Amino acid sequence: MKATVLNLDADGTSEIELKDSIFGLEPRTDLIQRVVVWQLAKRRAGTHKVLTRGEINRTKKKVYKQKGTGQARHGARSAPLFVGGAKAMGPVQHSHAFDLPKKVRALGLRHALSAKAKDGTLIVIESAKSQSIKTKDLAKRLDRIGIGNALIVDGELDGNFALSARNLARIGLLPTAGLNVYDILRREKLVLTTAAVKAIEERLS
Repeated sequence: MKATVLNLDADGTSEIELKDSIFGLEPRTDLIQRVVVWQLAKRRAGTHKVLTRGEINRTKKKVYKQKGTGQARHGARSAPLFVGGAKAMGPVQHSHAFDLPKKVRALGLRHALSAKAKDGTLIVIESAKSQSIKTKDLAKRLDRIGIGNALIVDGELDGNFALSARNLARIGLLPTAGLNVYDILRREKLVLTTAAVKAIEERLS
């Protein structure tokens, strides 16, 4: 499939050939969902924790004798049913990550890219470079070619461009090596430079 290559200065366009095996698939939401769930599970800290019965700092002495008091049988004050006791079967620190085959991860990325291409929200630009660090000027250049809420991906991020864009709340920047399904989907548009397209095709071919 072919895509139009825009210039940030809006002074000309050209065309680029995109591989159908990466950008021309029929998007499968089930694959995309699997990869997103895998990514978000890996991000979870898993540091939620309550004290177990063995960790409660209370006396372990039996409250009163077993028989003859007319009351229920009780042991240590650290039992869950006492105020100040442990939490029964409470959360403990653990990892939420799980394995996902590399082929599924790569396929999910292909389908996410194809979904953007199919929706018409994939934009290819010649390059993402800036001569100076000017946020206002960059915002005007992006607005001129219709880039609002977008993720901009380049092979290697230009320093001036990155510094100019970091205060734009609706613009995200990623190097090609960090491209992932979740960040693609959370932005309205996906903007790729020609260098990024080449790197993506090499990575996923």
